[in-house]
Amino acid sequence: METTGGAERRRRAWRGAARVLGPVPETIGERLARLAEGAGEAAGRITDFYGDGVVAEVEEKVAELLGTEAAAFFPTGTMAQQAALRCWAGRTGNEVVAHHPLAHPEVHEDDALRALTRLRTVRPTTEPRLPSAEEVRAVPEPFGTLMVELPLRDAGFALPSWEELTATVEAARERDAVVHFDGARLWECAPHFGRTLPEVAGLADSVYVSFYKSLRGMSGAALAGPAAFVEEAVVWRHRYGGQVFQQWPAALDALAGLRDELPRLPGYVAHAKVVARALDTALAEAGEPWFRVHPYPPHTHQFQVWLPYPAELLTEAAVRQAERTGTALFRTWSAPGAAPGVAMSEVTVSGPGHLGWTPEVVREAVGDFLALVRDLAG
Repeated sequence: METTGGAERRRRAWRGAARVLGPVPETIGERLARLAEGAGEAAGRITDFYGDGVVAEVEEKVAELLGTEAAAFFPTGTMAQQAALRCWAGRTGNEVVAHHPLAHPEVHEDDALRALTRLRTVRPTTEPRLPSAEEVRAVPEPFGTLMVELPLRDAGFALPSWEELTATVEAARERDAVVHFDGARLWECAPHFGRTLPEVAGLADSVYVSFYKSLRGMSGAALAGPAAFVEEAVVWRHRYGGQVFQQWPAALDALAGLRDELPRLPGYVAHAKVVARALDTALAEAGEPWFRVHPYPPHTHQFQVWLPYPAELLTEAAVRQAERTGTALFRTWSAPGAAPGVAMSEVTVSGPGHLGWTPEVVREAVGDFLALVRDLAG
C-alpha cells in the first residue's frame, strides 16, 4: 500500500479539494490577508505593549461574554491552566486536583501538572465520560480543585446534561473544593445545555477558553474568574514566561473570532447532527459490519467516527479521495488505545461550506471513501 507521504501531502490534498468537511489549511498569505481584513478599525491603532491595547480589549470582551469579573490573555491554554490550578492549590491549601484521565493536562501536556507545579491528581472515574456527582463524592481523599473539561475531547467531545453538570459541581462544593472548567471548546457547549455562556461559566470558580480551537484564531487563550484570582494568575503568567512583549496578531485574531465565528457556532452544532445522522445511515447502507459515530447525536459540532481498519489505511484512503474526487470527507485517522485494526477520525462541521454537506452529499462521499478503503484493503 502506498503511504500517505506525510503531512504536506495531506494538506495539499485538502487545499486542492473542491468540497471539504471542516476547516481548510491556509497559506501564510491567506492568513495575513484574513488577519488584516478582520482587524477593521483596529488596524490604525498602536500595537500593544506587554498586554495593553488590543490585548486588554480581548480580556474585557471575554469577561463580558462569560459574565466573570475579569479575564487574562495567555499565549497558550496549557500555561493558562497551569497557572489556574497552581493558584487554586495555594488558595485552598490542597495540592490535589481531581480530573478525568483523558483530560488535557493528563494526556497532552507531557506531565506538566506534576513536573512544574508539583500538584497531584486523583481520578473520580475512568469511564469515557465526565464524572458524576456520586463519583465526585466517592473520591477517597480530599482534593482542592475539581477540573472539568467541557467538552471531554478525547471521549468524543462528550458533554453531560445540564442537570448532571450542576450536580457534579454541587458535589465538589460539598467537599469544599473549587471548580475549574477546561473550556477550550466552551464556546460551542451552550446549545447542548440550552443555557447562555454566562450561565455555563457561572457554575465554575474559573474558566479557561481557547481562541484557536473553535474561533479560527492563530493562537492564544484566556483565563477568566474573580478579579483577585485573575490578578494572581497574571503573576504566574509572568513566572511561566507568558508576559509577551507584543501579541497583537493573536489578539486581533481572537477579537475577529469572537465577533464573526462565535455567532456561527450554534449553526455548526445543529448541522453536525445532520452530518452525523447521514454518516451513520450511509455506513449502515454500505454494509459495513461494524462502525461507530460517537457520540450519537453529537454534543457539539465535533464528533468521532470509528471503523474496523488500520489507521494508516484509512488515512491513505482519505487523502486519495481528496486527490481523485475533489471531496475531503475525513482527515487523519488514529488508534488511540483501541484494539488492533480499529481506528478513529475526528469530524468537525464548520466553515462557510458546511451547509453544502447534505445527507445526499454525505452518502455519496461515504460510498467513494469506502470503495477506496476496500481497494486498499485488498
